[in-house]
Amino acid sequence: ELDELGTEVLPRRTPAPAWLPTAKGEEGEFCLRSSDCGAGLCCARHFWSKICKPVLREGQVCTRHRRKGTHGLEIFQRCQCAEGLACRLQRPQGPADASRLHTCQRL
Repeated sequence: ELDELGTEVLPRRTPAPAWLPTAKGEEGEFCLRSSDCGAGLCCARHFWSKICKPVLREGQVCTRHRRKGTHGLEIFQRCQCAEGLACRLQRPQGPADASRLHTCQRL
């Protein structure tokens, strides 16, 4: 197709925003969703933005949410436990207040 001056008219494309990652994000890079992050990472809130953070491994502290929707209230979210692990109450071995601590444990 040609315009009035006889030059070719190309279809307009909306450029992607400069902050939007083009490749899978590495740890600490901004993201919108977990699919924006590389292997072994998830997209989680860090203050008022979201960054790629590592998926939790066995023995690491995790967050267990009692009610649906409470995950959105955190300003420092953690990723979920890695595949084959579940966020469970840590067996009491120390002080009484440690009994509420959850860690990633094998299923």
